[in-house]
Amino acid sequence: MELFIARNIHKEYGATRALNDVSISVGKGSIFGLLGPNGAGKTTLIRIINQITAPDQGELFFDGRKMTTADVSRIGYLPEERGLYKKMKIGEQALYLAQLKGMSYRDAMKSLKYWFEKFDIVAWWDKKVEELSKGMQQKVQFITTVIHKPDLLIFDEPFSGFDPINANLIKQEILELRDKGATIIFSTHNMSTVEDLCDHIALINKSRKILDGPIHEIKQTYKSNIFEVSYKGDFNRVSSLLDPSFAILEHQENPYENTIRIQHLNGTDSNDLIRLLVNAAEIVSFREVIPSMNDVFIKVVESYNASNQ
Repeated sequence: MELFIARNIHKEYGATRALNDVSISVGKGSIFGLLGPNGAGKTTLIRIINQITAPDQGELFFDGRKMTTADVSRIGYLPEERGLYKKMKIGEQALYLAQLKGMSYRDAMKSLKYWFEKFDIVAWWDKKVEELSKGMQQKVQFITTVIHKPDLLIFDEPFSGFDPINANLIKQEILELRDKGATIIFSTHNMSTVEDLCDHIALINKSRKILDGPIHEIKQTYKSNIFEVSYKGDFNRVSSLLDPSFAILEHQENPYENTIRIQHLNGTDSNDLIRLLVNAAEIVSFREVIPSMNDVFIKVVESYNASNQ
């Protein structure tokens, strides 16, 4: 079941078309990746979801009904451009923002104590924001985003400014929030993080949605029937058995075993290739090369741009 649906969204700023008939459906308890090059329209869509701005056309649905301004209180939004007040003390500011989300003073203090202890930042309570590094500020803003336990969380480049250890900490927190029932829209340029976290993605390019679906299905759709084989034997004998339906893309010889990458040009059945190779060599390992999301992203965007010049 979907928690959030955007249907046929259009948005223009003067002569610039930011979104052109964009629709997405975000399932409850999932992590949805909203992807695209810079200027594609992602931030505009996020601003529309948060009702910071309104679409020119289209409809928004939240939890099975048309979205209203009251639903904003059920959203937590961490923007790419952070907005903490530099001169305010950390604890004072976090408490203020929690109460803006509708929390009582008592509940806000209790929850902030939990999060500050969990992130080991209790000593920061009376420090000013300007005294903290960018990564430290990120931790505080992450806390103020999730503190009211929203149903929908929107993270725009949440790992910006973090070292690898703290980025992994936030990644684990995002997964834990999902496991506790939160629905998450996640926007980033880091495709390896998308593969680690997201269940489903939509790719926007030049104001249009050009790809949408579960990650595992998308990767299967864009695979190129390429296989990597490690074997013991003679390369010339192996290559002589391959008919024109197979193309050798790469070959490496090593003291103990060789590695070859082969593309099956006329089909997807790996058994055909295995049957040929076992007659010429001892197979050590055999795997199909599945494209990464980074490969898919580049291929789909470049293809779309080439066809719409």
